[in-house]
Amino acid sequence: MPARPVKAQRNTANLFDAAGSYATYVIAVADAELRKLRHDPWELFSRAIQPLLWLVLFGEVMAQVRGLSAGTGRYIDYLAPGILAQSVLFVSIFYGISAIWERDLGVLHRYMVSPAPRSALVIGKAISSSARALSQALVVYLCAAGLGVALSLAPSHILAVILLIALGSGLFSTFSLIIACIVKTRERFMGIGQVLTMPIFFASNAIYPLSLMPGWLKAVSSFNPLTYEVDGLRAMMLSGHASVFGLGFDFAALAVTQALLIAVATFFYPRLTE
Repeated sequence: MPARPVKAQRNTANLFDAAGSYATYVIAVADAELRKLRHDPWELFSRAIQPLLWLVLFGEVMAQVRGLSAGTGRYIDYLAPGILAQSVLFVSIFYGISAIWERDLGVLHRYMVSPAPRSALVIGKAISSSARALSQALVVYLCAAGLGVALSLAPSHILAVILLIALGSGLFSTFSLIIACIVKTRERFMGIGQVLTMPIFFASNAIYPLSLMPGWLKAVSSFNPLTYEVDGLRAMMLSGHASVFGLGFDFAALAVTQALLIAVATFFYPRLTE
């Protein structure tokens, strides 16, 4: 009779060991990616210029157009979360090119012969992309505060913003990795990345409310993950704003899409070496 509890304890111990090993692989890949960023901080500075230009130039000009912001708030307030989501998108959507570089340098082949599960490699890259995106968030927050945006600094809201950024960045970087695995060349990847970025951005509620969209574009935006990221960011980043779809639905939409993309990327990732 005592054999069953002992066997159950061994199974539990093995499960914890497997989970610990999996987490180690994920952290190792994420750390390797972040080391690249520490050796090239100029990349963060150069990427910070774009959201500043959108907020300072585009935001101030388009604030003169009536009806762009939903409700009675200022347009610059409405725009700030959208520009944060945009900067996350722009950082993440070209992240897959690093996988092509790794293949050309032989790093990817080392990953493939390691005992690390392929899904752990994909998740590790998604986490490192999220860290890059959070640095963008700091820039946008500082700029928005300087422009007088009504930011909510409640700890729970800031935590929710961090989680939304992590989910959004991980989602689009995983999508980028899938594209890299399919096209396999840097030239094709850059072309496709540029083609996809603008439609994803403009077919969302980042710079104008859904109510201004024609019916067909509104239908397209309902399948766009950026729409739900912006909706959640707007509710958590700004004081007095509520989520249109519901914060729980925003998180669920991003999490489910991320899980599906991780599964697809796990399948395609080894094919990049072919």
